[in-house]
Amino acid sequence: MTTLEKPPPSPEITPEQRRRRVIGMLIWAAAFAVFVALVGVPTSDVLIAFGWLWLATIAWRNYLPWREHLLFLRDWLPVVLLLVFYNVSRGSADKLFDPHVYPMIDADKAMFGGHIPTVWLQEHLWTKHVPWWEVVTSLIYISHFLAVPTVAVVLWVRSRKLSYRFMRRWIFLSMAGLITYFLYPAAPPWWASEYHYIPEHVMRFSLRGLEVLGLHGAGNTLNALQVEQSNPVAAMPSLHTAYAMMAVAFFLPMVRKRWWPLLFAYPLAMTFTLVYTGEHYVIDVLVGWLYVALTFVAVGLLERWWSNRAKLSQ
Repeated sequence: MTTLEKPPPSPEITPEQRRRRVIGMLIWAAAFAVFVALVGVPTSDVLIAFGWLWLATIAWRNYLPWREHLLFLRDWLPVVLLLVFYNVSRGSADKLFDPHVYPMIDADKAMFGGHIPTVWLQEHLWTKHVPWWEVVTSLIYISHFLAVPTVAVVLWVRSRKLSYRFMRRWIFLSMAGLITYFLYPAAPPWWASEYHYIPEHVMRFSLRGLEVLGLHGAGNTLNALQVEQSNPVAAMPSLHTAYAMMAVAFFLPMVRKRWWPLLFAYPLAMTFTLVYTGEHYVIDVLVGWLYVALTFVAVGLLERWWSNRAKLSQ
């Protein structure tokens, strides 16, 4: 349950404004590239990530007065604070209950003829030397941290109304996932292998492809965050694939069906990446997609209720 409304067409800008936009975006892109090369992809700190996105909106519309740019802070501060709360809380979500391990293993085996897809993929595809296509999987993995915020910010620039609808679904999905992590901690394949629940050796190498690009620092930073700040048993549902599917599903009513396979390629590529690199079972992905469907239904009903309530109060 989303919207059939499309973003309004971009307003016409003058040649001078277009020139300033190009210059602004080039400066922003150069600064961001230097930051990534020296510090890494800004995934560890929500404030830093949204700071870069805010600077992107300023660069894109640098011909507008500052009061327009400050509206970003007004609209996004509550969202950023909620995401900070989510990130901090997620790391403690494994303190209440012991992690569940076998239900996910059994589910994947039941779906795939007694085989665990992660184990099968690593046995058939993993090599000692990093293949070129792992560059793609590493970039897909990293996109999880930037894709949804970027979509939300682009929508905010194009249509505030649509961006608010998107953000409501984003926050609802994140909170639903966080509650589940507290109530049902679930171990991923690499964790199950490390503690010998899976007899085969399962590796975790979602960022290995960055070595080919020479981004060793970025990869080391993200690897450290995987160990130090994340909850190692927050695999059910997979919010990586849930976010990817949400970003796609939101736009399905706005595009022609012939483009749907192209849109669905992103969550499917994310699924392959996470299963192959030992981050998630297939069942984690399917439950994540179910959470997306429930999120769209629940938020859609709440929006309809609020709209009807507003009409009755007039």
